[in-house]
Amino acid sequence: MEFGKIIISETAAASENPQDIINSNISVINLMREEKIDDDLIHEDALMSYYLDYYTSQCTEGNFAQFVYNSKWNLELNELIEEGLQLLGAEKHLELFQQQCKKVKLMSSVKRDKFFKGKLEGVNPIRDLLNNDTFYEIEENLVQLNAAFLLAHPDTEILSVDDMFAALEEFVGHEITRA
Repeated sequence: MEFGKIIISETAAASENPQDIINSNISVINLMREEKIDDDLIHEDALMSYYLDYYTSQCTEGNFAQFVYNSKWNLELNELIEEGLQLLGAEKHLELFQQQCKKVKLMSSVKRDKFFKGKLEGVNPIRDLLNNDTFYEIEENLVQLNAAFLLAHPDTEILSVDDMFAALEEFVGHEITRA
């Protein structure tokens, strides 16, 4: 049975930094994975937010080419990100993502394999082709949109850390060791 909640800590929900809200969701997902809970049982919108944060941080740190390189061009992941951008109403980011995906799809498999086998740093014409600084110029703030999406979600529960563990322990059926 699916865990039908998105859990955010009270501390994160009260924070002025929207990344704290996203990080709280990520922590819950990471804990569930440590407990060997299959992704199919984790709330799909919680996962979508998780992967959207991955995409955002990859592009922020190293542009679209870094996202493609580190994700190894995972089509399932790309679908989740596209769906997430639609859900957040990030139309300009969605449009850019679709344009960038088209570049990769049009690339020959030989060129793509060469990109994955090589290093991302240094001279890399394929990387340079994939990068697009428009990501940094778009005024839609993906971190703020993602955090607002999580907070406004009808399945979101804002809990104390103890209550977060209690909810997860009830779901997994045993006590979870706290780090």
